Amino acid sequence: MDCIFCQIVKGESPSRKIYEDDLIIGIMDIDPYCDGHVLLIPKKHYTDIMELDEEILTHINAVAKKLTPMIMAKLDKKSMTVSYNYGEKQKVKHFHMHLLPNIDDDPTTPVEDIFKKIQE
Repeated sequence: MDCIFCQIVKGESPSRKIYEDDLIIGIMDIDPYCDGHVLLIPKKHYTDIMELDEEILTHINAVAKKLTPMIMAKLDKKSMTVSYNYGEKQKVKHFHMHLLPNIDDDPTTPVEDIFKKIQE
């Protein structure tokens, strides 16, 4: 299987990791839709929401709930959109959740600078 997210989980591809536990990782999106765009990715490969284990979905939602106020505070954002894509809109066929602060704002800050702010 040639899945970029599986490669990231295994440490075979670089990422800017902001969160990790036994079940999931959280990384900065390399092509962000907005400043602070984070992806929450299960370590086990699930193609999409229909394959996803309920325990993992519950866990990802709990982590999103935990990370949302932290990301918003560190980046001085006023809103967060939490979403996942399914079907044709899902570009990478490995389930992942998007955390999108101030989704209507175009990205203006380099990902590395955003990463540093979140790590502070």
